[in-house]
Amino acid sequence: MKGIKLTIHQDMVNYRRPTSFQLRETYPLPPLSTVIGMVHNLCGYQHYEPMDVSIQGNYFSKTNDLFTRYEFKNGMKFDKGRHQLKVNEFGVSRGIGYTELLVDVHLVLHIVPNDQEKVEEIYQFLKYPAEFPSLGRREDLANFEKVSIVEITEQKLAKDKVIRDQWHAYLPIEMIEDETVVIDAEGTGLSGTRFTLPKVYELYNFGTKSKPKFKRNWIERKEVLYTSIFVLPKRTKIWMDEEEDAVFLM
Repeated sequence: MKGIKLTIHQDMVNYRRPTSFQLRETYPLPPLSTVIGMVHNLCGYQHYEPMDVSIQGNYFSKTNDLFTRYEFKNGMKFDKGRHQLKVNEFGVSRGIGYTELLVDVHLVLHIVPNDQEKVEEIYQFLKYPAEFPSLGRREDLANFEKVSIVEITEQKLAKDKVIRDQWHAYLPIEMIEDETVVIDAEGTGLSGTRFTLPKVYELYNFGTKSKPKFKRNWIERKEVLYTSIFVLPKRTKIWMDEEEDAVFLM
């Protein structure tokens, strides 16, 4: 099968973890939904186009940035001793919060649409984007260093393939359970971090037909392990591209 391979660099970025508020924490790599959302946005798709992605990369360090935080309670009247801002008759509190940022991020992404006829179309939209791409927040610009179409095949390894040198990946948890990937081959005691990453959502109307109110209802999530030092054992069948990079599709 064919897919699009993206090599990306970002200076500073936050891949927002949805359960973080006062400190807006970031995932160590972009989650599946963020990558898929970027592709859909650049391609102008109005409906979900089924696709699988592989996400690998690293970053140099982390830092925190300040942002202005606004809070209000529905229907609470303005109180001069409590609120900093008055909007009509209602009160709004203003304070500061912190955003966690990854610094000097390098990514290698593989994008494989279920409809293989879409490969060339997606490639053209990513190779010649209508606007400067962003991945993460709107302001997190992504420099596409290389965009290419690659052939992805299942190969049986003749020898162990060791992944290291501070290169990280999201591995499908099934690959760990069936020992397609061996973690901690050197006995270091290191393993990784397990995440449940969102992938596909549908809009759910919790309002009325005349006054609709929509929210995202996640219908597909993936269990993954984020790790850096792992081994693909010999005689194991692994998806690889024509440049001999392993592909962990989800």
